[in-house]
Amino acid sequence: MRQTLRARSFIMAGSLSLLCITGLADTTVRQLDDYHQAADKANVVFGLPLWKKTPAQIQATMETAMSVGNRRLDAIVALKPEQRTFDNTIKALDYANFPVSAAANRMSVIQETSTSKEMRDIATQAIQRLETWFVDTSFRRDVYEAVKAVADTHPSVSGEDAMYLTTVLRDYRRNGMDLPKEQRDRLQMLKNRLNELGLKFQRNISAAKPLVEFTREELEGVDEDFLNNKEVLGKDGKYRVNANVTWQVLEVLRNARHEDTRKRLSIARASRVLKENTPLFVDILKTRAEIARLLGYDNWADYRIEIKMAKNGKTAWDFLQRLNKGLAPKFKEELETFARLKAKETGNADARINYWDVGYYKHQLTKTRYQVDKDKLKVYFELENTLNGMFSIFEELFGIRIEPVEAPYKWIDDLRLYAVSDASSGAPMGLIYMDMFPRDGKYNHFAQFDVTPAKRLPNGKYQRPVAALICNFPPPSNGKPSLLTYDNVETLFHEFGHALHNVLTQANYMEFSGTSVPRDFVEAPSQMLENWVRNKKVLDRFAVDYRDGKSRIPTDVLNKLEEVRLATIGTHYRGQLAYGLLDLTIHMTTDPKVFENVVDVTNKVVSDVYLPVPPGSGLIASFGHLGGGYDAGYYGYAWADAISADMASVFKKAPGGLMDKPTGMRLRKEIYATGGSREIEDLDPRLPAAQAFSGAFLRVHWPEEIDAALLPEKAAGRHTHAAHSADAGILHDACRTGRPFRHGEIPATGDPGQSGQEVSPG
Repeated sequence: MRQTLRARSFIMAGSLSLLCITGLADTTVRQLDDYHQAADKANVVFGLPLWKKTPAQIQATMETAMSVGNRRLDAIVALKPEQRTFDNTIKALDYANFPVSAAANRMSVIQETSTSKEMRDIATQAIQRLETWFVDTSFRRDVYEAVKAVADTHPSVSGEDAMYLTTVLRDYRRNGMDLPKEQRDRLQMLKNRLNELGLKFQRNISAAKPLVEFTREELEGVDEDFLNNKEVLGKDGKYRVNANVTWQVLEVLRNARHEDTRKRLSIARASRVLKENTPLFVDILKTRAEIARLLGYDNWADYRIEIKMAKNGKTAWDFLQRLNKGLAPKFKEELETFARLKAKETGNADARINYWDVGYYKHQLTKTRYQVDKDKLKVYFELENTLNGMFSIFEELFGIRIEPVEAPYKWIDDLRLYAVSDASSGAPMGLIYMDMFPRDGKYNHFAQFDVTPAKRLPNGKYQRPVAALICNFPPPSNGKPSLLTYDNVETLFHEFGHALHNVLTQANYMEFSGTSVPRDFVEAPSQMLENWVRNKKVLDRFAVDYRDGKSRIPTDVLNKLEEVRLATIGTHYRGQLAYGLLDLTIHMTTDPKVFENVVDVTNKVVSDVYLPVPPGSGLIASFGHLGGGYDAGYYGYAWADAISADMASVFKKAPGGLMDKPTGMRLRKEIYATGGSREIEDLDPRLPAAQAFSGAFLRVHWPEEIDAALLPEKAAGRHTHAAHSADAGILHDACRTGRPFRHGEIPATGDPGQSGQEVSPG
C-alpha cells in the first residue's frame, strides 16, 4: 500500500510537426482564475499551495501544520463520551492529519527539486520533524482510546466509511497500541530512528555526484549530440559522465564500444555512496527487524507485506522463485546470443557477457539482427509533440481536458503546470506540475509526488489534488530540441498515468485518495499505459519526425522493436527478479550476520540470479527503493506487471482497441476514481472485465517458447487464481522501476526496469 506519513509512523521547437498532430488540444496558456467559476459550480477547492522560498518560511510552515494537526487531535480527545460520533472522532482523524501531510508533501518536492542546497537541507530537516510528528501522534494513547471507544459501539457505517474504520484499527494494531507501555515506548523510538536513517540514506543518494572522466576515444560509439552536451563536455574540453544521472549512464552503456569504458562507469555507479550508506543501511535493517519482533512478526517482510495483495513474505518469495526457475532457459539462451556478438566483435571466441555488457550487446542485437537503431527514433519524439500527443490521447480516452496553466511561482524557469478538467461538466479535477530536465541536486530519476492530497472536507467541499512529476529527460542541446528515446516515451506515459491516478480520484478520505492502493498493485495501471507506445495507430497520432513534420515510424520498425523486446525479455526479468530476491533475502531474516555483511550477501544474490556484479560494488548502498517505501516490496513491480497485462487485454479486446472510450471511462471510474477506497479484489465479480481490472483470474497470451516452462496450469487449460495468475502476466509487458516514496510519491520508471537491467538500481 502506498504509505501515508501517518501510516508510515514512522521550448517550442519542431513547430512544423505540431501542425500535423490530429486531435491536438488548444495550447493557449490559461490562468488559475479561469477555473474559479467551474470550481464553485462543482463544489471543489481548486488551487495551488503557497510555496516557501526561504528557510524561515519552511520553518513557519512546519510549525503551523503541526500546530493545526495537534489542535484537531486535541479536539477529538476533548469530546465527552456521549458526544462522540463516527464523524467527529474517526473521520476527524483524516482531517487532523491532512495539514501535516500536505506540508510534508511540499517539503519533499523542495527537498528533491530546489536549486538551493540550503533549502534542500532545511526541507530535509523539516520532513524529519513532520515524520516525527506522525510517529508521536500515532502513539497518543488518548486519541487511541477515543477511537476505540467509538469502534466498540460498532457504528453503523458502510462502504468507504467502514473501510476507513477497519484501516484505522488495523494501523493501531500494527503500531503496537495494545502492547505494554514499555514496548510501545521502544517502538516509538525505533520508528522515529528508522525515519531519520531513511532520510539520510535517500539524501546521500540524491546528493552524490560521481563524475567519471573519459577521453573522446574512450567514448567511441557514443552519439555526437551526447558528446557535445554541455552537461558532459566541460569548458576544459574533457568529458565527464555523472554516474548518478541515469540518462547519461544509459547513453554510454548502450553505445560505448570500449568495454573498459563501460566497466569503469558501471563500477562508479555500483559503488556510489558505498561508504556513506552501508553503515546506515545496516542500522536500518537492524531497526526494522526489532520493530517486527516487538510487533510479533517473524520478520520485516511479513510485517510490510501483510497489508498488500501478497499478504506475506513467503508468497512473494515463492512467486519470484517460480519465475526465476522458469526463466532460466530463456535467460541462458539470451546470454549465449550476446556472447556470440561479443566474440565476433572482439575476436575472442571465449568471450563472456559481463554486468556492464548487457545494454551494449542488446543494442547491438537490435541494430544487427533486427536492423533497428533506437537512437535514430528520437527524431520522432520531440518533447512538445510527444506531450501534446499524449495529452490528446488521454483526453479522448478518459473524457478529460488537459490545459497548460501559468504557474504563479516556478522553482525552475522551465517548470510546467497543467490543469485537468472533466470534459463533459468542466469540473476541475486537479493540477500537475512537470519538472522535466536534470540538474545538480535534483532527484535523479523519475517520480510522481503528491503536492496537495485530495479529500472531502468537513464543509462538504472536495479538495482537488495537486501532483508533481519530477523527471530527468534529455534537455535541449546543440540547437536541437529535447528529443526523447523510445524508452523515455514509455516512461512519460507511465508517469503521467500515475498523475492521472492521482488527480482523477473521488475518494472521500485522504487515506484512500489517488494512488493509495496496495503497493503491489499501484504500478499496474501505469505499466498498462506503456502498451499505447507500442501501438502503430496510437503512435501515428503524435510520433512525427520534427524535421519535416510528415514522416512517421514505419510499421516494420515497430514490429521489430516488439521482436527485440521478446528476444531479450528473459534478461530483463532476471534482473528484476535479482533485485526482488535481494530485497526479500535481507528482509525475511533477523540474522545479524546477514545485516553486518549486507553488501556481500546482496551482491551474491544479484550475481547468482543475474550476472556477477562489478568489482567493488555495493549495489545496496544506492538502492533507493529499499531505504524506505519499497522495502520488502520490490517484488511488487513484477506482481503488478501481471495485472497490467490483463488490464491491457481488456482494451485490446474492446471494439475500439486501445482507444476504446467506454473501456477508458471504466478504468477512470473503477481504478482511478476509487483509489484505495475498495479492496482491489472486491470489484464486482459478475462483471467480466472487472476480473481483469482486479488482478484476479488472469488470462494472458505469452511467447510460446516460455509458456510451458512457466505455466503448466495454463498449458493444461486449467483456470488459475491470484499468485499463479500473476505468473502468467510477468513476461507479458516490461515493468518499470523507480524509488521509494512518501505520501503520494510514486516511484517512476527509472532504472533498472526502464533499461532492462543495463544499470544498477537507484
